[in-house]
Amino acid sequence: MLRGARREAGLSQDELAQRAGVARTTVARMENLANGDMSVSALVSLLEAAGYDLKLVKAGHARTVEDILAEQRRGDSA
Repeated sequence: MLRGARREAGLSQDELAQRAGVARTTVARMENLANGDMSVSALVSLLEAAGYDLKLVKAGHARTVEDILAEQRRGDSA
């Protein structure tokens, strides 16, 4: 997903890394999910176990956590 998002944005790994303040090798490792780099897969597993999906959302096109909590509160009080 990261590779697709980077390509859609028209960025190289180096450009994305510079924007994010990380090393290009970090971008490459995250795109390839290198063996031994369990942080991403662990995060996905934890989110799935909590009933969530990890999804890419273009900046400015998503509800905030606060919006979701407000919706839930309105649903609970109705």
